[in-house]
Amino acid sequence: MENTKMQMRQQVLLDHLKPETGRRAAANVVSSICSANDSAAYQRSSDFLDDVVVVAAYRTAICRAKRGGFKDTYPDDLLAPVLRAVVEKTGVNPAEVGDIVIGSVLAPGAQRANECRMAAFFAGFPETVPVRTVNRQCSSGLQAIADVVAAIKAGFYDIGIGGGLESMSVNPMAWEGSVNPRVESNQRAQDCLLPMGITSENVAERYGVSRKQQDAAAVKSHAKAAAARASGRFKDEIIPVHTKLVDPKTGEEKKVTIIEDDGIRPGTSLADLAKLKTVFKKSGSTTAGNASQVSDGAGAVLLMKRRTAVEKGLPILGVFRSFVAVGVDPAVMGIGPAVAIPAAVKAAGLELDDIDLFEINEAFASQYTYCAQELGLDEEKINVNGGAMALGHPLGATGARCTATLLHEMKKRGKDCRFGIVTMCIGSGMGAAAVFEQGAVDQVSNARSVSGHTLLSRDAK
Repeated sequence: MENTKMQMRQQVLLDHLKPETGRRAAANVVSSICSANDSAAYQRSSDFLDDVVVVAAYRTAICRAKRGGFKDTYPDDLLAPVLRAVVEKTGVNPAEVGDIVIGSVLAPGAQRANECRMAAFFAGFPETVPVRTVNRQCSSGLQAIADVVAAIKAGFYDIGIGGGLESMSVNPMAWEGSVNPRVESNQRAQDCLLPMGITSENVAERYGVSRKQQDAAAVKSHAKAAAARASGRFKDEIIPVHTKLVDPKTGEEKKVTIIEDDGIRPGTSLADLAKLKTVFKKSGSTTAGNASQVSDGAGAVLLMKRRTAVEKGLPILGVFRSFVAVGVDPAVMGIGPAVAIPAAVKAAGLELDDIDLFEINEAFASQYTYCAQELGLDEEKINVNGGAMALGHPLGATGARCTATLLHEMKKRGKDCRFGIVTMCIGSGMGAAAVFEQGAVDQVSNARSVSGHTLLSRDAK
């Protein structure tokens, strides 16, 4: 009976390691009782080389829409530098890239698709490399990365780029055309049209998140981001963008190079934030100070099979372990990460305590605070370099920005920082999360200690 349990546990772990989802482990990966009558936790084989890995992840600085460093920058000129960077810095031949997938939200679909194609040409990619866009609202950049991972796993190509782009200076948030009157007969459909700020107020009211808690979260976000910027924590992930600034009064153009996030406010205090009026509801608690900033930015992530990276001699920044998108009540769309995080962790074969760092998009302090508290997360592990309340939230680019920030921070922290999560809520009531493993970890240095458990290898101490 005990041997049967051992083999069942092995098979679950082997199914997690297999290269294709939904199928039993390959024939060369077999669960078996060890010769010492022991049960190995898992057995690596050639499937290890089928892992999809990140070899480069870069972003632009994130700048305030209509007022910041990218207010006069064309969207394609935002995307091109990060596309160029992921191939130039790795030495990968652009012609080897099987597809470029870019998440974007606000721009008209056909126009943004063309802009992304143009950006690829500006970045030096040949005409043979295709480009497409994807829109799952605030998770679009992360969805683009997940789509590339899925395509690589399916064997469509070996190398791909996933990323995100948003210019909220060029494309403001607005509904085009009329609304279907049928929404009046379906409350869930009707709630999809709620302003995001109202959903923030709903979260605060339904789950008891106070104005003071929200302002405190914003203060911490700015303080952490300011410290990270001052210490050069973001330098490895930000690609300089050469662009222009136009004086709105004289029309004079000035050439500039943007290398830093410009929405961070060092010295932000509770007293400062307490003075701000609520924006969406007179008796509410959501203000401009405890919500994410409207921003411009772009990011790109170069992915390939581990086998390909090994053959090319490329260092591995991270390993893509799981991705989950979930649906929640549209009226409280901000709770999405609280549902998506446990699902992604389970899909990766892990437990919540295994996660060393969390990049949770701070769409609003209300939902960010609720999600962290609901899951009982360690505050020291969350948004260690600040989040969207300080850095900004360029909708389609946020997933790529968070991925770059997470992986570079994990690399800096070394072998004791093994697993990380990128997650965000999604307008109309969804959430998404992805689990990454640090690429440089060669040993299980931070695994949970095991005691009184007979189903694991005796090597687990």
